[in-house]
This record gives sequence, C-alpha cells and structure tokens, in this order.
Amino acid sequence: MINNVTLTGRITKDLEKHETNKGTSVVNFSLAVDRRRKNANGDREADFISIQAWGLTADLLCKYCGKGSLIGIEGRIQTRNYENNQGQRVYVTEVVAENVTFLDSKKSNGQQGGYQSNGYQNDNYQQPFDGAMPFDDGADDVPF
Repeated sequence: MINNVTLTGRITKDLEKHETNKGTSVVNFSLAVDRRRKNANGDREADFISIQAWGLTADLLCKYCGKGSLIGIEGRIQTRNYENNQGQRVYVTEVVAENVTFLDSKKSNGQQGGYQSNGYQNDNYQQPFDGAMPFDDGADDVPF
C-alpha cells in the first residue's frame, strides 16, 4: 500500500511550536498550494492543506520559516479524531511532514533557500534551488 504526498506551497500564518508531555516538538499549520489550472476568470485558486511536523523538522520550520515561506513537503496522509467540548466526534485529515525542503525563508538572517530537513539529527545544508527561476506550468501555456 502507498501513502505518499508531495506538495509545494506557502505557509499561511506564523508558526507556533508546541511540545508534548515528553518534550517532543510539534507544529500544525496550513500550506496554500496553487491549483494547476486557472478558473473561469483566469485566476489561480489554491487549496489550503493541513500539515503536521514533529521533532527536529518542527524545530527547524519554526526557526527558519514563517507566514509566506515557500516550502516543499514530502509526507503521508493521516486521519485522526477526537471529541470536542460539545461531545461531538471531530475528524481531521492532515499531511504528516516527513521531509521538508525550505525553498525560501521569511527570516532575515541571510539564510536564503535550500535547507532540507528529513527530521533526523544529521541533516545537512543543501541549496538545490539556489538561483532557480520561478516556473509557471499553467495549462494555457502547454503547446499540445
């Protein structure tokens, strides 16, 4: 069975990191992901996808990214449920980030682009998109 998700989008709000009772970092946020095709008015629409990151990945996201940061996510879809204050069962579907690539950064610390986190302590700095031009793969531009 395959449960694999790959997304590229922008973080929709500033990140707030929390810790579990055992001290594990976790951050929940939304990622705005543009749709490939334009709507009838010629505008691009976006989907807002719930993301959850744990451990070192959560720490690094909060340190280097913020609202508007462009990131790439590789992960898996998970569903969970809980009972709210009104006693109703609430179901949540989200992407659990297993790999994150920072394609730019909100922080003004000179760290622009390219840090990739796989959630492990031996992460290395990479700059795979350094100097890359934005790519627009709009359906209107396809020659066939």
